[in-house]
Amino acid sequence: MDVQSFIDENIKEIKDTVGEKKAIVALSGGVDSSATAVLAHRAIGDQLISVFIDDGLMRENEPETVKDIFEGLGIDLKIIDAGDEFLDALKGIEDPEEKRKAFRNTFYTTFGGLVKESGANYLLQGTIAADIVETKGGVKTQHNVLEQIGIDPETYGFGVIEPLKELYKPEVRLVGESLGLPEEIHQRMPFPGPGLATRVIGEVTPERVEIVRKATKIVEDETKELRPFQAFAVLMNDMATGVEGGERTFGNIIIVRSVESENAITAEVTKIPYEKLENMQRRITSEIPEVTRVVFDITPKPPATIEYI
Repeated sequence: MDVQSFIDENIKEIKDTVGEKKAIVALSGGVDSSATAVLAHRAIGDQLISVFIDDGLMRENEPETVKDIFEGLGIDLKIIDAGDEFLDALKGIEDPEEKRKAFRNTFYTTFGGLVKESGANYLLQGTIAADIVETKGGVKTQHNVLEQIGIDPETYGFGVIEPLKELYKPEVRLVGESLGLPEEIHQRMPFPGPGLATRVIGEVTPERVEIVRKATKIVEDETKELRPFQAFAVLMNDMATGVEGGERTFGNIIIVRSVESENAITAEVTKIPYEKLENMQRRITSEIPEVTRVVFDITPKPPATIEYI
């Protein structure tokens, strides 16, 4: 892949498509959306509106961190607080596919309103090849895939531009690096579009999201030096017996998952030293009192997927 040619061709294509109109880019801070945002900014400059949707399902301090990084790159980022809307849409839903669809509908309805309000005609998003492959193959619905499953983006009131849709993650990282994104962005581990909703088995509630948010921060901290492709925590739906002060209790179960992969299509389990696993367990159960058990997932992809839902 000739990275510079790819960049030049896509800047021209975005410029030609948008013309004198406006466009919004959905910027989450991951390498896919970040590379898309920089490409678009170079193509159309002030005609671009960069938006971060705070859906209440992000990692700790994510909106503030992403805003600081992109303002340092000269890209003004507008943060939209839509946590209540997303959590309301997910309320009472336990089926994994229905969760993803509820998130997708809320995501595009929210952006549809922003597009209409701003007078923009296009939405740019960081859809990559793996998203399309998994959605078309029926593995799971990716929230940022529409046309490939027969949904017309014009339903939501805008056209969609996806400059990275033929690339896999390693190629996207090369593009991001060439665009001048800092290493903390172009080498950042993937984070699912529906956020922590994919890491809560069963109903998504603010309380359950907060548990898995804290656990994910611990897992990321403890595995940082290992540089896995992806490492995170999952909150199970069942409760497990525990002991506190010599008395029986019931608490939550956290699954720790860490994998190595090139393109997210297949993955192997990270070989984490046992001492580090023990430390994760100690931190999770002491820093999150609602958790009584921590287990480590050793299943590769296939037969499992990387995320749980």
